[in-house]
Order: sequence, then structure tokens, then C-alpha cells
Amino acid sequence: MKQAFHKTSIPPTQMFVVKRLQEKHFDPLWHSHPEYQLFLVLKGSGTRFIGDNIKRFEPGELIFTGPHLPHLWRSDDAYFARKSDLQTDGIVLYLNENFLGNQMQDKEELIALKKLFSRSDRGLEFYGKSKEQVSSMLLSLPNLQGIPSIIKLLEIVQILATTKQYHFISSVVYQDVVNEQETDRINLVYEYVMKNFRQKITLQEIASLVHMTPTSFSRYFTMKNNRPFSSFISEIRIKHACKLIAETELTMEHICYESGFNTLSNFNRQFKEIVGQQPTVYKKEIKSI
Repeated sequence: MKQAFHKTSIPPTQMFVVKRLQEKHFDPLWHSHPEYQLFLVLKGSGTRFIGDNIKRFEPGELIFTGPHLPHLWRSDDAYFARKSDLQTDGIVLYLNENFLGNQMQDKEELIALKKLFSRSDRGLEFYGKSKEQVSSMLLSLPNLQGIPSIIKLLEIVQILATTKQYHFISSVVYQDVVNEQETDRINLVYEYVMKNFRQKITLQEIASLVHMTPTSFSRYFTMKNNRPFSSFISEIRIKHACKLIAETELTMEHICYESGFNTLSNFNRQFKEIVGQQPTVYKKEIKSI
């Protein structure tokens, strides 16, 4: 497994780095890095992991994450198929806290920016007019150089720092730097679960995958993910069920079994616990939209 705990670095000759990501799928590895990251999804869908949060992602998503907050945008299985012609597209911006200089954040004019950086420890998802404005600016940023690129960057962070159109993502702040051994272990677990969640996964088999006892793994996973492994599996299955409800005309019973549940009653119960409403009600709302 390749190293994933530090994905990128900003050259000392640059204030920030912006990249256009156009690949068959987004990077499938759970990772963290010391830079702040702003990520705009232009094309592609899948499951997003940020801190202890799991959510479906679609085009148009705009996310700002702070340093060392673990994250992963895992494209749907269809993007990994050998003969697939699906493509993903996105823009990612990396910057450091001192991108304006070591003393700048202490200045009165940049109090809002300092607060933005502090909020990003849990990850921020933007919406509304603010998201639309920043998304448009991000699209033009990779084509700019020199002073115009800096001006555009400042316009972007000014909107992010002053808007109230955002939601926190992770329920907890990750303060520890993620090490290589940990990313390897979590990536093995995530990859195995995403490929096998439709069938029964026992604690014994997942623990043996990372060379731990079931008890040790259970304790470790709960500590790192702020939830038991069984709850994690249920969330993955329910997020997949939400995708099927939104994108297909399958019966609820078919969706239940396709998502890894053995009984419709258990599916309905866990769906309501995680989504907050019965799957039939969720389907009516989605279809009406």
C-alpha cells in the first residue's frame, strides 16, 4: 500500500497550488495532509468519508478541509470497471495557514480568515449563492498566473470566510497527525468494506485482514471513527440504498437485499435511524424533487 498520510506539498516558491483532476476515478485512498484543501466536484459520484462523516457525493459539491483531517472521495464501483468509459473531474486547491506571511493572520483585517481556518478543523460543506460564486471562481483559477491568480484566491477566501452558507461535516476534530501504518490499515478496511458490504462481513474476518484480534480491532475502529464497526457497515449500506432509491425504479425489497440487508424489517429500522425517515417516505421526497 502506498503512503497516503501526506498527499501533497506546496513548493516554497508558491503561495498555493491548484490542480484540475480529470481521471477515471478520484484517488481511492483515505489520507490526510498538513495543507488546507478546497475541493470542487465537477463530475463523478460516489461515497465521501471526511473525519467521522459518511455521505454520498455528486457534482457541484464544494468542501473545505483543515490540516490533518482524514478524507476520501471514493468513486462508485462502476468507475473502476475495466471497460468503463466513466470519468471524474474536479478542482482542488491547497494552501497553508501562513500563505500571506507568518505575521499576517494576527492583523485585524484577517480575523475572519483566522476563524475560517479554525472552523475547517471539522470540514465545511458550502451551499447556496456562496457555493455558486466560489465554484465559478475556482473554474477560472487554474488558468491564471502571477498577481491575477493571487487576487482571485483572495476573493475566494473572502467569500468562504464571511459566508454563513455552510455546514460542519465531521462531528469531532482530528488533532493527531495520521501516520502511514494507520492509513494503510484504514485503507484496507475501507476498500474491503466497499467491495463486500452487500454480503455479511464478520468482525473476525475484518480484524484478521489487518492482523488484529476482533476485540482490539473493535476498540481501535471505534476510537478512530467515532462509531462501532457495525454502525459503519450499516451507514455504508444505507447510503448505497439511498443511491438506488434515487437512481433506479427497483422495489424496496430488491433495494434492501441489494444493499446487504437480510430482512426488510431490519432495513426499514436502520434506514429510519440513519436517514431519519422511512425509505418509502424518502423515496416520495426524492422522486418529487
